[in-house]
Amino acid sequence: MVYPIAKVVLPLIYKLWLRKVEGIENIPKDKPFIVAANHTSYYDALLLPVIIIPRLNKKLHALVNSFYWKIPITGFFLNLWESIPVFLEKDKNSKKKNKIAIEKSLSYLKNNELIMLFPEGTRSDGKLKKAYTGVAKLALKSKALVLPCGIIGSNKVLPKGKIFPRFARCEVKIGKPIYFEKYYNKKINNRLLEEITRSIMKQIAKLINQKYNY
Repeated sequence: MVYPIAKVVLPLIYKLWLRKVEGIENIPKDKPFIVAANHTSYYDALLLPVIIIPRLNKKLHALVNSFYWKIPITGFFLNLWESIPVFLEKDKNSKKKNKIAIEKSLSYLKNNELIMLFPEGTRSDGKLKKAYTGVAKLALKSKALVLPCGIIGSNKVLPKGKIFPRFARCEVKIGKPIYFEKYYNKKINNRLLEEITRSIMKQIAKLINQKYNY
């Protein structure tokens, strides 16, 4: 029920705070994929669904820090959107719980649905941070393509520490899908995951006119 409503409601947000979108033609229409983007604002979590959901008859599930389920209203909406909690190393049984998160993500992708995540794992100050390798692991295990997205100016719409958005506009640039077939028959290890993560982040960096130095 929430997704048909989203197709009507989300474009209203699009018009208010989103100035421009480039690369819409790069959104795959017939395959499941993983959306990977930079992260400078809580508003980022709305921007990509605003663009993708109205154009595809597919669900989009976000990987989100489990902390936000502790806030009742946030947890309610995360469950409504069928988001997937991920856990920090300091969290109890984090490895076991994150394994469940990966398995759930794989199940959604197998069902021709979409996954969205921010490889940096947290909001940056505008400059790209070192990314975690979860996106690479998910791409290899699912054999799904990765859609790199660059978000520019969302931290002006909803800066850190602010509850209500400002009257500013941001941009989203969607890159070409990235395929990783050449890695499918290789043994998954940290070096391989870092290599794939770096290639994804470099594509995101190009979209926002930055360099990824990790």
